[in-house]
Order: sequence, then C-alpha cells, then structure tokens
Amino acid sequence: MQQRVLGGTGIKVSPYCLGAMMFGSWANNDAEESARIIHTALDAGINFVDTADVYSAGESEEIVGKALKGRRDDVVLATKFHNQMGEDVNRRGNSRRWIVRAVEDSLRRLGTDHIDLYQIHRPDPDTDIEETLSALTDLVRSGKVRAIGSSTFPAEQIVEAHWASERRGYERLRTEQPPYSILNRAIETSVLPTTQRYGMGVLVWSPLSMGWLTGKYRKGVDTAQGRAAVQKPLFDTTIPANARKAEAVEQLAKIAADAGCSLTHLAIAFAVSHPGVTSAIIGPRTLEQLNDLLAGTEVVLDDEILDRIDEVVPPGTVLNPEDSYFRPRALTEPALRRRPLASRSA
Repeated sequence: MQQRVLGGTGIKVSPYCLGAMMFGSWANNDAEESARIIHTALDAGINFVDTADVYSAGESEEIVGKALKGRRDDVVLATKFHNQMGEDVNRRGNSRRWIVRAVEDSLRRLGTDHIDLYQIHRPDPDTDIEETLSALTDLVRSGKVRAIGSSTFPAEQIVEAHWASERRGYERLRTEQPPYSILNRAIETSVLPTTQRYGMGVLVWSPLSMGWLTGKYRKGVDTAQGRAAVQKPLFDTTIPANARKAEAVEQLAKIAADAGCSLTHLAIAFAVSHPGVTSAIIGPRTLEQLNDLLAGTEVVLDDEILDRIDEVVPPGTVLNPEDSYFRPRALTEPALRRRPLASRSA
C-alpha cells in the first residue's frame, strides 16, 4: 500500500487507517476475532490504527494493545480523549486536569510507552484551547506523545488553535479527523481548505456514511431489523432527507457498476482521492467486512467518474443536515440565542 506523509510530521501512513471503534462491547465482543482483524490489516499493508478511550469504555484500547504486542514499532498508533470515562464530572473534557490522567490510562490500556497521534475527540466549550494545547505540548516534550491532532473541529476552531500555538509556542495540531463521505461533503467548504492551508494531515471517519454506501440501505429494503431498527431516524427513508440519500445511493450504485467496482469500493476510493485527505478510517466489525474493504485498495477513480459523482452530490453538499457535525451550538441550543429574562427588561 502506497504510503502518505501525515501532516508534515514525516511519519508515513497508509491511505487506509484501521478504526477500532467496533472492537469490544459496542459491536464485536470476540476479542480474538478483533485481534485477527488487526493482524490481517497489518499484513495487508495498513500501518495506521485509530482508537479512542471511550470506545467500549476502554476495551477497544485494551484489545488493540494486546494485538500489537511484538508489532508495536511497525504501527502508527492513534487514540483520542474527551468523552466521559466515569461518573465523576471531571473525568472528561479537554482540561489539563483530565488530559494528564487520560493519557496515562490510555498508555496503560494500550500497553505502550508512547502514543504516535493523540487527538482531541471533540471541541470543549468549557475549556480554553490554550489550556488544552499547553497540556498536550507537555506530553509531546515528555515523550509520551509524538504528535497531536483534533477531531470534528470546525474550521474556525482549527484556526484559533493554530493562532494560540503560534502566540504561545505550543505544539500545533498536525491532524484533523472529520466525517467525510459522498453523502456528507460538508468539510469541502471550509475544513479541508483550512487544513490544507496549515499543512495538516486529515484522516476522515465514516467514509461509508454509517453504512449507507455499502448498499445495505436502499429503496425497498426492510429497515425494521438490526442497526436500522435501533437507529431508525438515521435510516428511515420516509424521512425526506433520508429519501434523498436513498435516491443518491441508487444513482451511485450505477456509477460504481460502470466503474467496475462495488459501491463500497467507490465510496472509499472517493474519500482518499481528495488531495486534502491523508487516510480514510475503515471500521470493520468482522473479518469478512475487512477482507471486502481490502479488496478495493487498488481502486482509483478517474476524472469522469468523479465528475459523475459530483453531479449526484455536488461538492460541499450534505444531503441530510443531521449528518453535519459542524453546526454552531447556537443553532441547536435555544438558550444560546436568547438573553436571560432579567436582561431583556433592563
């Protein structure tokens, strides 16, 4: 697998990154199968593995750590912090207090003395970005972390972080991990231009759009069972936005057939074809799913196919606004749009 440079760090990574969210109680309880998935991916040329402390409450990190014994030096290992990891309200977020504890917990679970890429899983409106960058800088200088990154940050917060690093002499964000797929192209409007401007690596998550681009959820398919039943609003095609996605999938399936590949392979090849994208995170739950994904590593889309995809879903488009993770909080939290009653009467 041809390697790419990760955000100017000099670290070489594969264009496919193995995501470990499915390992553990959230999806696959068979730790041995998860280990086989990891070994198969490494044997196929993938050298980039991404997990997070919150995945199955730390179990994913433990599975990854055990599977990498004897192969750790051959892997670029990434993990993340931010989400709640216990009942205590301070066992989460982007504060120095939590970061210095979270990194030690992740190092222990991963069975390693360093993390190659330590990422802020989400922005934290309660914590000054300088507080976060200061703590992460100390981790880099101590040798516990090699590089730092963000995940699902809007463009303006990426810029703010870089400005803070420049002003204070902190380590700067080397990567961003945003959602990106044919059905959700929001990052093309401002995030990707920003990461390219700052020379950041980009590892995109959900390139299969929560399974829509596997072809599993299509017109006339029963969504009353399995994941679709549990997360019905995401897949219910009676919802107009989902109906638009279903129609796009039908058109994309035809494009994939003309390109001589499966819809799944078309979707992953699309994600890694953007010059601003370093790697696409694949998150197989089973070995069978991994083998199918690996079969598409040689698929390259020519300009004609990419132009046809653009006609179905224009650049920057999000077919279902609920899929966009870059909406300002004031759009979703009414309290942020309203003055307190006492202030209105003054």
